[in-house]
Amino acid sequence: MPIKTKKFDVLEHLKTVEEQIAYLEAALEQDDPSFIAAAIGDVAKARGVSEFAKESRLSREAIYKAFRPGGNPTLETINKALKPLGMRLTLAPREAA
Repeated sequence: MPIKTKKFDVLEHLKTVEEQIAYLEAALEQDDPSFIAAAIGDVAKARGVSEFAKESRLSREAIYKAFRPGGNPTLETINKALKPLGMRLTLAPREAA
């Protein structure tokens, strides 16, 4: 009997603010700006882009443009997007390799 699979949908795992924050923290650890931008976009979709736009005071167009794979959001845009989650960017030293 063949194994049944279904396509993975990250949005199914971003239902709570805690899950969304954990996802963004994991994305930041990847040290890939494009991945981080896409992860913020995933959170926006999970919250509902219209609601996220209201919460962050960003336009829907800005959200779709900046927070996609290959997106290049400004620090101001990232800060606006993280504010409704109660998050902010901080600096920390890199671990020695």
